[in-house]
Amino acid sequence: MLRHSSSNWRRSESIALQSCRMMANEKLYCGVDVGASATKVVLLASDSRLLGYNVTRTGAEAATVAARCRDAILDELGLQASNIIRTGSTGYARDDVDFADFTRTEISCHSRGCLHYFAGPFSIVDIGGQDNKIIRLNEEGKRVGFKLNRKCAAGTGSFLEEIANLLNVPIEDLSGLAEQAEKPVKLGSFCTVFTKTEILSNFRRGDRVPDIVAGAFESVVRRITEMDPLDGDIVLTGGVVAHNPYIVGVFERTLGRTMRVPPHPQLTGALGAALLAMESESGTA
Repeated sequence: MLRHSSSNWRRSESIALQSCRMMANEKLYCGVDVGASATKVVLLASDSRLLGYNVTRTGAEAATVAARCRDAILDELGLQASNIIRTGSTGYARDDVDFADFTRTEISCHSRGCLHYFAGPFSIVDIGGQDNKIIRLNEEGKRVGFKLNRKCAAGTGSFLEEIANLLNVPIEDLSGLAEQAEKPVKLGSFCTVFTKTEILSNFRRGDRVPDIVAGAFESVVRRITEMDPLDGDIVLTGGVVAHNPYIVGVFERTLGRTMRVPPHPQLTGALGAALLAMESESGTA
């Protein structure tokens, strides 16, 4: 590995997964997922190996950030943009990625990314910075259902960030704090604003910070399980899952079964876009 930045979605993170420089004529396929909170870019080799990735705050200039992410990975690998055969983009600002050859919906890309690791049928639960998605795939990998929560930030990454700010703890410490909980506090409000008021009341009552944080994770899981009944196999994805392993255990305890988690849960959309780029170039998509 050439360089490894801190695994904190609040900061730029560029990872090259190869231990040596690539060949100058290496064929690459690029996938871009421009989320409301973070932009994720991956580069794949022609044999579908993940060569490198970058995760950076999206901000206001989505196209500029996406290009910067791509170039950071290329620099790590010692390659040029000319090595990229085809690029696919997804996410809310996918149309702003001016170097993409095509765009696809988040549903298509997250599905393709998860199918790279798991065979259907299963349901994908993607917990993002601003919204949550539940995507149902049948045994053939075809979408048979979809639910999206956009009405409120409660139950998303931004909700947890608000909680971290209120508690005055780094967001990357939330999972570790929750692991120390003895009696998780049940937060009754699903609105972020009201939950913050509720947490202040918990403080005055003397509740411990780890118990409040664990309660916040349980609140996220309750919010998601109320979106749609979750049965069968479940694949958990998104930045919240990537940086908060505690939430995987909450899902397992709540639903009474083991969750599936891909190796890089925050990258499934970008990975799917890159795989679709490869398949469209080869004519299999």
